[in-house]
Amino acid sequence: MTTTMTKAVPTHNPSQVAGPAAWLAITTTFVTILLLAALHVLSPEFSPSWRVISEYALGRYGWVLSLMFLSWGISSWALVVTIWPEVHTHAGKVGLWFLIITGIGEAMASVFDVTHEVGHGIAGLLGVIGFPIAALLLSVALGRNESWRTARRPLLWLANLSWISVVLLVLTLAIMTMQMTRLNGGHLPQHAPRSLPPGVLALDGWADRLIVLSNCAWVLVAAWHAIQLRRKHS
Repeated sequence: MTTTMTKAVPTHNPSQVAGPAAWLAITTTFVTILLLAALHVLSPEFSPSWRVISEYALGRYGWVLSLMFLSWGISSWALVVTIWPEVHTHAGKVGLWFLIITGIGEAMASVFDVTHEVGHGIAGLLGVIGFPIAALLLSVALGRNESWRTARRPLLWLANLSWISVVLLVLTLAIMTMQMTRLNGGHLPQHAPRSLPPGVLALDGWADRLIVLSNCAWVLVAAWHAIQLRRKHS
């Protein structure tokens, strides 16, 4: 009976494409981070404390932002290919599909920027909401594999940070909106001001960037662990 149960739950079943896919996930994730960092240098007029990342599309280097979003989407899809053979639970499979959906949202944002309100809104919903769900489900599913036990804690910690960062973005946006409305006589300004009035709390930009960094960190940890397992079993 014990032998049957062991065979029913494989601990490591790498595919031929898992290794290259893991390296692709790592490479495109680093590209995503580097492009985001470059935007802070290229477009310093957008304060990172209260201007969200998507607003870089309104500057001279919108194409850099598009490349960032495209690279981000590819990293999610590459990780799906990497860890697909490692996921053996129904909840984990759901997590894989949410990660695919996340990649669709991230890639969509490279085409539909903030000037395309509907398209960008859909892209944001798929990417921002989809990832925390995928990360939590996959962290638990992968943690049930003996070969992934050492990665379970950092994956779960980063998965929790991903949804916490989303909550922080919503809260900080709500606070800033209420403050701006009160200072503007009950109405929001039609265009973003060059600087915030004194006393306005500006943290939503940092929360938005925390979403990107926490998501990228989760992908890096998962992909790197997959590479380490492949080396161990080769």
